[in-house]
Amino acid sequence: MQPLFKDESFDFLARIALGATSARCADVGEVLATIDGIRDGDAGDWVRCWRATAERLEGEATIRFAAGHRRSAAAAWLRASKYHETASAAAYGVAGPDLFAELWEAHRRCWDAFLEHGGRPHEAVEIPYAGTTLPGYLVRSGEGPRRTLILNNGSDGSMVDMWGGGALDALERGWNVLLFDGPGQGAALVRQRLWFRPDWEAVITPVVDFLVARDDVDAARLAIVGVSQGGYWVPRALAFEHRLAAGVADPGVVDVSITMLGGLPRSMLKLLMAGDRAAFDRDVAWGTRFSRKRAALVAFRFHPYGLDSAYDVYHRAMEFRLTDDVIARIATPLLVTDPEDERFWPGQAEDLYRRLPGRKKLLPFTAAEGANLHCEPMAGCLRNERVFDWLDEKVPAD
Repeated sequence: MQPLFKDESFDFLARIALGATSARCADVGEVLATIDGIRDGDAGDWVRCWRATAERLEGEATIRFAAGHRRSAAAAWLRASKYHETASAAAYGVAGPDLFAELWEAHRRCWDAFLEHGGRPHEAVEIPYAGTTLPGYLVRSGEGPRRTLILNNGSDGSMVDMWGGGALDALERGWNVLLFDGPGQGAALVRQRLWFRPDWEAVITPVVDFLVARDDVDAARLAIVGVSQGGYWVPRALAFEHRLAAGVADPGVVDVSITMLGGLPRSMLKLLMAGDRAAFDRDVAWGTRFSRKRAALVAFRFHPYGLDSAYDVYHRAMEFRLTDDVIARIATPLLVTDPEDERFWPGQAEDLYRRLPGRKKLLPFTAAEGANLHCEPMAGCLRNERVFDWLDEKVPAD
């Protein structure tokens, strides 16, 4: 498939936006018209063009709603949410965390408007967690206690990403859906300053506690889907939280830090392993001084860890690893996706699958199907059909 941009990040993000059309989170013409105005690799262009499209649609949604066209307004708000969120992906390359937070708030404002007026029964929830709460949404597919799917996002995904990444398909198959922001994600990061943690069972167990206490949830029929870095968090949580009937890791991730470590020169890797914090931090700072793009990427990726030292971030990331003794504890049936051309954690899906002790399935996706790359960005229909067929087998409908 021919690239949309030479810049790998822009190309991947544009493919995600096009793939979002499968759940009506984007429109093909809007995406293509927007990227047509973006110079390859120019962060300013990226933010400006995506923001313009988002604001135009947000304005249209307001006009439609005032005219009584509630469903059309909701549809426009959903797409505006996606486009604001897409703009935020390059915010650190333009004006740093303040612009990111501004665009993130715009995306969440549009998401909330979509959910409020989209016609689906839902409830904004606060999940008790570690002396505070985690924000989320429970969207219901019908009356009475129902099987319920927890959607666990990745390191930088959004609610609208999870809408296309399983929520809509789950609702159409009769599941309730819980979408939430965990530490280091979404509102928990931007508004609450909660940071990533490797022991994700400390997050999922409170989520399960919250669900099983509800009258509209069938406690015996709970499942969870983790996407991107959620492909680490979900297996980790399942090793300790055994009340879930099935889980999905898309893709399977064994060691989150591999991608970060793989980008280090050998000299810096030696400093990191030798425990030389001062020298390592100095070299990271030097490496970002003359590259705005690299500095933006480092700031964006480091932010959810909540640490000032690059050395500390790398060592913290190295804690996000599934050891053999942890994997051996996983008894929940687990589906592991394995997309061809996985760029962030190549080979780890098969590694996780091989080491899993219990009921498991490895689900490949290929370039010939248009379903390659991390999290199958251009194959939302195919991905969700296969994933939900498996979930239906493990957690049958009424």
